[in-house]
Amino acid sequence: MAGARGLTILRRKSVALCVAESLGERGPNLERTLGFWSLTAFGVGCTIGAGIFSLTGEVAAHQTGPAVSLAFVLASVACFLAGLCYAEFAAMVPISGSAYSYAYVTLGELTAWIIGWSLVLEWLFSASLVAISWSGYAQAALHDLGLAFPPLLAQAPFTVDAGRHVLATGAWLDLPAVTVVLACTALLLAGTRTSAAVNAAIVLAKVLALIVLVAVGARYVHPANWQPFIPPNGGSFGQFGWSGLARGAGILFFAYLGFDGVSTLAEEARNPQRTLPWSLFASLLVCTVLYVGVSFIITGLADYRSLAVADPLYYALSAARVPLGPVKALVSVVALAGLVSVVLACIVGQVRIFYSMARDGLLPPALAGVRGPHRTPLIGTLLTGAVAALIAGVIPLGALGELISLGTLLAFTMVCVGVLVLRRIDPAAQRPFRAPWVPVVPVLGIVSCVALMVSLPGGTWLQLGVWAALGLVIYAAYGRRHSRLRDAGPSAGGSARA
Repeated sequence: MAGARGLTILRRKSVALCVAESLGERGPNLERTLGFWSLTAFGVGCTIGAGIFSLTGEVAAHQTGPAVSLAFVLASVACFLAGLCYAEFAAMVPISGSAYSYAYVTLGELTAWIIGWSLVLEWLFSASLVAISWSGYAQAALHDLGLAFPPLLAQAPFTVDAGRHVLATGAWLDLPAVTVVLACTALLLAGTRTSAAVNAAIVLAKVLALIVLVAVGARYVHPANWQPFIPPNGGSFGQFGWSGLARGAGILFFAYLGFDGVSTLAEEARNPQRTLPWSLFASLLVCTVLYVGVSFIITGLADYRSLAVADPLYYALSAARVPLGPVKALVSVVALAGLVSVVLACIVGQVRIFYSMARDGLLPPALAGVRGPHRTPLIGTLLTGAVAALIAGVIPLGALGELISLGTLLAFTMVCVGVLVLRRIDPAAQRPFRAPWVPVVPVLGIVSCVALMVSLPGGTWLQLGVWAALGLVIYAAYGRRHSRLRDAGPSAGGSARA
């Protein structure tokens, strides 16, 4: 008996079982209300956030210099390769859970748990990081209006300096960051259809504003700010030079995490076999073009060394030698609204991950409960919002970005591995979308993701190790004992051929 239980961690869910869950045949399911445009808007809305509005300046100032635009291109290549693998799974296994669900089908329960636990970094922590960025833009806008937020409530009680030392700030709480998370949580309780409509409107305004920034800013850039395009290495790995470019791409991978968020909504998509793959690629294309254009312009408007601020776009426009007041005001307003759409999307993504894990028995069943006329996961939404608000209020921006990128890269790597595994163990399975040139594409995806992971600091790996160890303790204490796959018998799970 003990041996059989030990094998549970290696058991896989079948594709047929996942499809049955998506149809509501094994418990509650979510309402299918989203089409191609809603899904694409969700992907763009979640993707264009702190990566461009905040981390761009940090990376330019400390890792890449003006080559931050090239770092975005490198990160997008890894995303595209992983995106092809995501698209195959999203069309084949159209349920909530994203990489967690895909790992459960191909690599077994324990690996799925590790990936699901890593996705908490991608979604819940990202909601907090974006909220911190929103707070920076909000306070900058208030400052321009002659208003000042109380210092004790304007930032986290701790900060991280360039040497990665934790320092006290003297503040109590980042109240604006907490407030925006709680407001987004309240909006999500109104249902997916309502929040999707709000998100779509915000995304349209955000994209148009960034296009205006590029078009207007291009007239006032100073080419001297782009020299040297790749600054010489400062004497250590990751501090400018080619190693800095690699590390910058690894950090900026965080800026692309939203595009895979489309797959977390698979269970709420109409005709997911067709709409999900195209929405994934459309989101990635739109975001890459905007990222490269905006980062190129802001490093032309201001010296890259001065961009290590919470609001680099706003700062770059302020540093221009000609008045760009109207554009600056537009970017300020849209950044505030645009970052709200990212917080919304991140909370949605995390709630759907919790929903899938709870439906499998690996987390308490309350997180899988859907309630109300809009069939939303009430408890999961409230819990995710509360925890994200707490993290946003007390943890500094610099302590989150690299860890989120590492967790996201790990999940992307496992999706690429999963495509290779499932092609081998179930080659005849129906695949509405097939990743091309397998095994070349998945292998390149794995190599590119691992290369970006290796470029990140050792301290970030240590943090990920601590996070993974905590997750394994929770799995051993609760998930392994309550797994529905273990209790349902061989007919419910088994191999991917089942």
